Amino acid sequence: MSNTLLKDIGLALLRISASAMMAVHGYGKLQMLINGVEFADPIGIGATPSLFLAVLAELVCPILIIFGFKTRWVAIPTAVTMAVAAFLIHGADPFQKKELALIYFAVFVSIILLGPGKFSIDKR
Repeated sequence: MSNTLLKDIGLALLRISASAMMAVHGYGKLQMLINGVEFADPIGIGATPSLFLAVLAELVCPILIIFGFKTRWVAIPTAVTMAVAAFLIHGADPFQKKELALIYFAVFVSIILLGPGKFSIDKR
């Protein structure tokens, strides 16, 4: 296999696996939104708008990333949300509490930088 093909397979694996796992978190937040569960307000716009934005960034955007549609653009809200989670929500917590958000942040920034690869709608 050529290096280009291996790179594209790796990008697809990174994009699809990270986004599928992120969407699980987003689905949980969607359930919170539907059930009116209280949520944090880390950026001062209100709890419900913050939860709505989290649902977009953790569920809707990852679904688009899985298909590779507008990948670089829709990875931005997810990366920003993970930065907020790591540095604002869990800023004072021990590293173990913010580690998952930091890993997701690094993955989605990598997707922004590298793009979706050829196995995506963006490349069709």
